[in-house]
Amino acid sequence: MSAINGGISFWYATDGLPTPREPLPGDATADVVIVGGGYTGLWTAYYLKKAAPFVDIAVLESRFCGYGASGRNGGWLYNGIAGRDRYAKLHGQESAVRLQEAMNDTVGEVVRVADAEGIDADIHRGGVLEVAYTPSQLGRLKAFHSAEVAFGEKERVLLGARETAERIRVAGAVGSTWTPHGARIHPVKLVKGLARVVESLGVRVYESTPVTEIGPGHAVTPYGTVRAPYILRCTEGFTASLKGQRRAWLPMNSSMIATEPLGPEVWEAIGWAGRETLGDMAHAYMYAQRTADDRIALGGRGVPYRFGSRTDNDGRTQPATIEALREILVRFFPQLAGVRISHAWSGVLGVPRDWCASVTLDRTTGLGWAGGYVGSGVATANLAARTLRDLVRQDSGQAGATALTALPWVNHKVRMWEPEPLRWVGVRGMYAAYRSADRRELLRPRPATDPLATLADRIAGRH
Repeated sequence: MSAINGGISFWYATDGLPTPREPLPGDATADVVIVGGGYTGLWTAYYLKKAAPFVDIAVLESRFCGYGASGRNGGWLYNGIAGRDRYAKLHGQESAVRLQEAMNDTVGEVVRVADAEGIDADIHRGGVLEVAYTPSQLGRLKAFHSAEVAFGEKERVLLGARETAERIRVAGAVGSTWTPHGARIHPVKLVKGLARVVESLGVRVYESTPVTEIGPGHAVTPYGTVRAPYILRCTEGFTASLKGQRRAWLPMNSSMIATEPLGPEVWEAIGWAGRETLGDMAHAYMYAQRTADDRIALGGRGVPYRFGSRTDNDGRTQPATIEALREILVRFFPQLAGVRISHAWSGVLGVPRDWCASVTLDRTTGLGWAGGYVGSGVATANLAARTLRDLVRQDSGQAGATALTALPWVNHKVRMWEPEPLRWVGVRGMYAAYRSADRRELLRPRPATDPLATLADRIAGRH
């Protein structure tokens, strides 16, 4: 039987689609309008309402809460954040260390709130294991490990081949690095729970209400205009659909597969008893988790970008991408060569031109936004939301500056992406170079990173 392809994601296939909420009934007003009902928007509504119950908040979501990346991701709740190295260069090492420490704490914060609010999201705190299986990957892994320790990851450990196999028996793994600051989650259970909780707090959540334009004091939809002193854009990979934002954040495509449930004898062979989230040091990297029902859900970039910043509708994935992800699965675990792939799906994430996540509130217009997570948004969205809360409260005179509003990613400015066809050619070429570099490193093992990947990094502006 072939895999279920699309249908938004495996997570919705197993947990069911949400009951639709009503769209915006017409013109309206609020104290704060949040555009986007994913993790960033819902966490922002949650923290604002908990801090100031009297604040009138309206969330405007184009489809339903969690339709985008929040309902399609790999379920990695971990402490990675896009742009930290650049922030260290711009603002100093100590400032970037504070950002990393805030991310370390964020993993526990999400777990704490989920527990306090009765959100069962299949959370398991097994940490994050990232492996190397070529000499060049091992060199990058050791450099990555040293950098993480320098940024305050005191609990991180470097593991050799034998210690790696004691955790997860990845074929050919020559080393790994592990941090406790990570957990596996069921993304849809988390986003559904958040939507339920914010509604119970009195937040108005309008679904099937696409916002077509945002301006100072207003958000325009087909059903009416909502006016508010603060308009917060929390649209991540769908930002390009807003008027005037087509070149702001590039919608990068990411794809996933999930296996059928695996039996005890398979897990005996693989290990993975700690249920760590699993990644690697390839340039076109993979990410995986052992799900609560004992499948492997594994992802990678697939077709990275669609011309004109277009986004998909239902998560349908090209057969070649499914096969490429299966090849990664079997390379990691050869004993799974005959295992059936039950689901495949895709979604988009937001990528700024300098690959730096950021949080902004323009005090002259009341316009704010957060995102550009470059695939690390499950935890980062929570930190961004708490930061947006503090920025709004500070601007409205409800509170003063906080440790979060002083972090280096606040009010970071970045230039627009190039116009088409330059960005299509650039992104497609970049990932072709990364994949070619990975193949060359596998076929001709050597300690140095392949020059093609170094060139791609420079062209992309990642370093």
